[in-house]
Formats: sequence, C-alpha cells, structure tokens
Amino acid sequence: MDTMPIHESSLISREGPPPQVADRLPLAGLLALATAGFITIMTESLPAGLLPQMSVGLEASESLIGQLVTLYAVGSLVAAIPLTAITQGWRRRPLLLLAIGGFAVVNTVTAVSTSYPLTLVARFLAGVSAGLLWALIAGYAARMAPDRLKGRAIAIAMAGTPIALSLGIPAGTFLGAAVGWRYTFAGMSLLTLVLIGWVLWTVPDFPGLTADRRLPIGRVFAIPGVKAVLFVTLAFVLAHNVLYTYIAPFLVPVDMGSRIDVILLVFGVTSLLGIWIVGALIDRRLRALTLIGVALFLLAAVALALWGSLPAVIYASVIAWGLAFGGAATLFQTASARAAGDAADVAQSMLVTAWNTAIAGGGLMGGILLDTLGASSLPWALVILLIPTLLVTWQARRHGFPPSSGQ
Repeated sequence: MDTMPIHESSLISREGPPPQVADRLPLAGLLALATAGFITIMTESLPAGLLPQMSVGLEASESLIGQLVTLYAVGSLVAAIPLTAITQGWRRRPLLLLAIGGFAVVNTVTAVSTSYPLTLVARFLAGVSAGLLWALIAGYAARMAPDRLKGRAIAIAMAGTPIALSLGIPAGTFLGAAVGWRYTFAGMSLLTLVLIGWVLWTVPDFPGLTADRRLPIGRVFAIPGVKAVLFVTLAFVLAHNVLYTYIAPFLVPVDMGSRIDVILLVFGVTSLLGIWIVGALIDRRLRALTLIGVALFLLAAVALALWGSLPAVIYASVIAWGLAFGGAATLFQTASARAAGDAADVAQSMLVTAWNTAIAGGGLMGGILLDTLGASSLPWALVILLIPTLLVTWQARRHGFPPSSGQ
C-alpha cells in the first residue's frame, strides 16, 4: 500500500518473527483465499436459487426455505466481532482452517439433512464461519504481500466474491436443477476439502497478537479513519441492496421484466471489470478510486430516478453501478486495514457486521418503499444515501481514505 501501510515492522511485534515475505505476490496463496471467499458466497446464496427444489426436499414452504439465507446472515452478524476479538491471539492459519472447515461440515449436513430445523442450525453455523472468515481474509492477504502490493493482494483475495455472484450462483443453480440440490451442496463440501489442502500447501502461518497489543473493540472503533470507513461501507452497501434486492419490480413497470437476466449479466460482467481495475490501481489510487466509485453509483442513481423508464439509461446506469460495486469490497477492506494497522482483523469484523447489516437493512428499507411509494422511489432512496457517502469519503482525506504520495 502507498499510505499508512501495514508495515512489516508492525507484524514483528507479534509473537515471533513473521514468515519472510517475498518481493512479489504469492498468487497461489492469494487464490486460495479467493476460493475461500467464493465458497462463502456460494454457501450463502445457493438456497435462493434452489428454493423450489429445497422446498420439496425438506418439506417446507419456499418462504421458510428463504429463511435459510436469513439465518446465515444472522450467524455472521452475531459472530464476526466477538469471535474475532476472542481469537486475536490465535495463530492465523489454524484459525483460517477452522473457519474454512466449518463450511465442509455444514454443507455436508445440509446435503444429507431431511430435517428443516437441523438445516436451519447448519445454516446459522455456516454464517458463524463466514463472519470469522471474512474478518480474516483482507488482513491475511495484506500480511502475505510486500508493502507496495498489499492493496493488489487484497483485490486478488476478494475476487472470489464477484466471481461467485456473477458466475458461480447461476452455475450452481443450473447444477442443482440438473442433478439435485443435495449434490450441489455435497460438491461444495468436496471443494472445501480440496481448499483445506491448498491452504496447508500455499498459505503461510502467522502469529496472533501478543496480549499487550490486543485492543478492545471500543479502542479499535476510536482509531482515526475506522468510523469513516464503516459509515461509507454501511451506506454504500445499503444503497446497493435497496435496488439490487428489488431490481425485478423496478424493471417490470418499464416493460423490461423479461430482460432481468440480461441486466443481471451486465451487472455481473461490469462488476468483474470493476474489481480488475481496482486491483490494478489500488496501491496508488485508493482515495481516487473510492471517490470515483461512489460518484459513479450516485450518478447512476440520479439517472435512474430521472430517466429510469428509458432502456438505454437503465443499461448505462447498470454498467456504472456494476463498475462501482465490483471493487467496493476491496476498497473498503483495504482502507479499513490501513487505518487499523495491528487491529486490522477486529476492524474487518466490524466491517463484516456493517456489510451484513446493510444487506438486511436494504431488503427491509426497499420492501417498505416498494409497498408505500412504489418502485420508482427506489433510486431516490439511493440518491439520499449516496450523497452523504460521497461527502464523508471526501472529508476523510486525512484518515480513512487518504491520498497516496502521488495524488
């Protein structure tokens, strides 16, 4: 990273010297972390694409099957901060393997379970594993890379998310319909077992924080820049989910309901492009990329609010929205890691909590707006959320989203 990096000297303060970091990206290890993120997103979202099949298999209504996604999010919300705080002193690779291993267990239980309550418990525990894993990935990627490439390392480690959303979920849904949803979850368990061996082979171990360097949650929250990053994350992701969750009812009134699949494909492809751009430039341009991303999303929201009945405007807005959202997780996690330094993992757990709160809040807020003011109100909600987001990003010039020396 270029400004306020997680220097190697700060890592030496932990118990024992860290593994030697080469002056290049450890691609095999970073791709293992990306695969962990891919499995996390796939495990979270697959029930949404397999509602009818799982409803029959578990003898529960589709609305009840939908709660499997809800329980997953609840598990992440309640576990991320306390588990990360408790395990600050643990060695990193055993903790990473514990989080990854949780997915092998819960997806296996899901694959063989004929009991809806048992499946609910498995989904909650999957969310617990996810909350811990997401708190680890960014900090782990940064510690594996040299200072000048830490942002790019985080971008590679986070690439599993847009790949899962744009390609993995449609493929998993197709596979579930073709061979059965149980085989899909069993396949996820097998992939997780392969990943465990991959991590053991390519991902180095790091010591945890010594007792004298562990910060309580309140102290981490008070670190300059952390609150700004958390606010921007919460507001940005809340805006995204208000529209993304209800994109179908937004498109139907303007006679584009039959193009929902195309719209989502455009969004997925441009999200992948967005994370590629961020990965290439983040170590030199984190502040500029964040400002551009928020501004792009805001412009897309304004265009949809004013001219959302025009297909050309919808496509152009979705392209801008996808570009903005694709690299957002990488930008926010990198900014959080920079600001928090040694307390990066705890700060990341706060970011995970903010992200999941925004997912739940977006569904709730969007549903209320849809029922009371109609689908045309959704872009205006985004505008209201994104204006203060842009202002906070702009004002966090000293801490949170500082410029690099070249900006």
